Amino acid sequence: MCIRDRYFSSIFKASVTFDRLWDNYISIITNITGFIAFHTLALIIYLLFLIFRYYIRIYKKKGISIFLKQLFFRLFTPILLIVIIIKSLLYVNNNEDFDYQWNHIIENKTDTIQDLYKIDGKHRGMGVYDFGRSNRTTKKELIKNNIEWVQILPYFYQESETSKEIKSIKELGVWSRRDSSFIKSIKDLHAQKIKVHLKPHLWMGSGWRSNINFNHEKDWNNWFESYRKTILHYALMAEKTKAELFCIGTELRSSVKHQPKKWKKLIQEIKTIYAGKLTYAANWDDNFDTIDFWNELDYIGIQGYFPLTKESSPTLESIQKGWQTHKEMLQRLSKKHDKKVLFTEVGYRPDANATKKPWEWGSIFGSLFKKKSNKTQYLAYEALYGELWKEPWFAGTYIWQWNNSDFEIKGKPAENSVAKWYATLKK
Repeated sequence: MCIRDRYFSSIFKASVTFDRLWDNYISIITNITGFIAFHTLALIIYLLFLIFRYYIRIYKKKGISIFLKQLFFRLFTPILLIVIIIKSLLYVNNNEDFDYQWNHIIENKTDTIQDLYKIDGKHRGMGVYDFGRSNRTTKKELIKNNIEWVQILPYFYQESETSKEIKSIKELGVWSRRDSSFIKSIKDLHAQKIKVHLKPHLWMGSGWRSNINFNHEKDWNNWFESYRKTILHYALMAEKTKAELFCIGTELRSSVKHQPKKWKKLIQEIKTIYAGKLTYAANWDDNFDTIDFWNELDYIGIQGYFPLTKESSPTLESIQKGWQTHKEMLQRLSKKHDKKVLFTEVGYRPDANATKKPWEWGSIFGSLFKKKSNKTQYLAYEALYGELWKEPWFAGTYIWQWNNSDFEIKGKPAENSVAKWYATLKK
């Protein structure tokens, strides 16, 4: 889902903040797709103005009686019918027969993490968009759910798959206002003993970062230099804040394939700046064996959105069965490189199709057509942890995401599932 679609989708969410809308607005208005989108919005506003002006003229020329009749039959009645239809669709799609009994026993009632990572080395992680932005999410509610690692997600941007450079940092180690907010958030998390995974993300106005492509070597080199400068900036941030884990890249398949030597050199350069652990976040459908720098990192990082079922509203057994092929592949990969596998992202939407294509974002009008299913989301997490959590080669997960997302688990049964498994020690 591109930034533009996420922006318009977020407008209609009760939890969205003005700061977040403004941040997303700035990020998309500077690219062509965003430019077109906001001109379209301007056109809609202009059409509303024309309608308003039309009825004002009717009132002035034909009087209040004709004005009210036309207003009722030509405007209010069609709008009322549309509202009724939308409300009916929302009612049907958002009603679910799933009576979940919340388990409060497994929750952490103290003010600090139990630090189970020291015992079994598992990352009990969560992606939290708010930190470094609005900070609406409290550390207390994360600790309550046995979350010990938080993923901090700075975004940087390029216009499209063929943009020859990223809107990169002007000067390394010179912190912007946004950078300073991330630094403060990391310090606040550390104050509660919560560990931090700093995972900078490249976002695009259109296209997908895995498909970045150029016809000339010069363009590849220009792009990589701008990426290098940006990622070194965040490596400096990771070192300054003593973030425990740093991700050198996310889903950059085409660059990794085309520029392997540059990536190895970049890793060595990062190591001269940052003393913590390193990973790279490969997409679930990448050819992991062609990534030849795993041995330079501490974890094999994977965005774990593997397809698990072909049917909607699956049973737990069906989802578990869907993990078997992926599980065997991941075990072989770990053994080959003698590195543990870490899910740098994994998440499931609360809808009936969540396990068919877990990587898909919802559309702006998705709630009108998709059947809500907290049960499917819950069972997906139960199957994930039931199959992988106790495997010695599996290093843990970062859930996408706590809130402000189509994948949100906060307040849903999936939250309680994650809390339960995060309270579980590997035996």
